[in-house]
Amino acid sequence: MPASLGGVKADMPRAPSFPGLFSFTSLVRACIKGHSSTISQYLDMQILTNPQELAAQCRAWHAQGEDIALVPTMGYYHAGHEDLMVHARGLAKRLVVSLFVNPAQFGPGEDLEAYPRNAERDAAIAESHGADVLFMPEPGSMYAPDHATWVEVPELAKGLCGQSRPIHFRGVCTVVLKLFMLTRADVAVFGQKDWQQQAIIRRMVRDLNVPTRIEARPTVREADGLALSSRNVYMTAAERAQAPEIRAALLYAQKLTQEGETSAALLREAVLRRWAERLPLGRLDYLSIVHPESMAQLNEVNGPALMACAVRMGKARLIDNILLRS
Repeated sequence: MPASLGGVKADMPRAPSFPGLFSFTSLVRACIKGHSSTISQYLDMQILTNPQELAAQCRAWHAQGEDIALVPTMGYYHAGHEDLMVHARGLAKRLVVSLFVNPAQFGPGEDLEAYPRNAERDAAIAESHGADVLFMPEPGSMYAPDHATWVEVPELAKGLCGQSRPIHFRGVCTVVLKLFMLTRADVAVFGQKDWQQQAIIRRMVRDLNVPTRIEARPTVREADGLALSSRNVYMTAAERAQAPEIRAALLYAQKLTQEGETSAALLREAVLRRWAERLPLGRLDYLSIVHPESMAQLNEVNGPALMACAVRMGKARLIDNILLRS
């Protein structure tokens, strides 16, 4: 299995290119217009596409003393997204779910155009879980043609996923801060599968004094342990059969830690040996042991430690993580 990409230098970040991006909102409008029975499904949930309209609605709710929970997503919902919505629904009077495949967090050659989409189904799921607003903007309404302002947390973003996706977290932070500003959300809910992402967002919120509380939910998994992901649909049957080994090896490392192993190098080696035998279709992007808050690399597991990985299974890039010590 190839080594991780830790030593590769990436190109400097570039501004995103938006032409040809699939239009979620156009599809939803077409579905609603083309099927009269569909209209009634969305009467209790607003579908907003204009950022100013979203901001106005959220200001009105706050003026009435109603608090707001936000669940930012890129759509193609599965049980993990549903868990975020259910949890957020219980945190505030109003629930806003955003559905936006953010072009700014995709680099050259990544799967922006191929990212799975089903806008009508997603809208029905959001409505069924009590969303008051589903926000589905077009890229042009979120990024002006001469957009030049970016939000970054470079120290936390330089490792793990940031090694092979150098502009990814810049795009994530920028769009999430936009959503926080538009909604003035009291609380926002993210999943722990994207551990580095939620750690970076927590730091951004702290450093910029953003008055939004961040809550994280445990990773939702298939019965065989595979973390749910919208990209799981990319896998072939053979790749899917091997993919649960990603989680199994992380659990093995956690067991070794509980038995007294503290060397990060030895724990990493044990996982790589296991994957070499049981995950032959996988290609390693990275496997790292870091501090769960600072994302700093660890040599010894003597305190809080997170093992995180990204493995490519054919066209699918799968991420997962486990707390070795909390």
